[in-house]
Amino acid sequence: MVESESHPLDSVFHVLGDATRRRMLRDLAAGERTVGELAAPAAMSLAAASKHIQALERAGLIHREVRGRTHWCRLAPGRLAAAHRWLGFYERFWTDRLDVLEGLLREEEAMRNRTPKGEEG
Repeated sequence: MVESESHPLDSVFHVLGDATRRRMLRDLAAGERTVGELAAPAAMSLAAASKHIQALERAGLIHREVRGRTHWCRLAPGRLAAAHRWLGFYERFWTDRLDVLEGLLREEEAMRNRTPKGEEG
């Protein structure tokens, strides 16, 4: 069965797949920026920057406000927090698995250190 509506995290992870958008989000973490300020580091046109910003808006990661003729953008961290919580499950999963592996390797090393040199098999 095909879902008629995608999960909000789908669009978040899709948008985060682009390095330019990730840089824009990183810049916005320091405070609001104009579209021109977001475009400048990548030396892209305002039209190209606007397309990236629209994608970030659709994903719910930023808010844009028009003041006069200037478009100001600011970070909307809620969806990023939801993505972080989702990823947290896998962080705990892999941390637990690596802890088990570390324990097994330590046991193996301890057994090797207990075996006299002449009795190695």
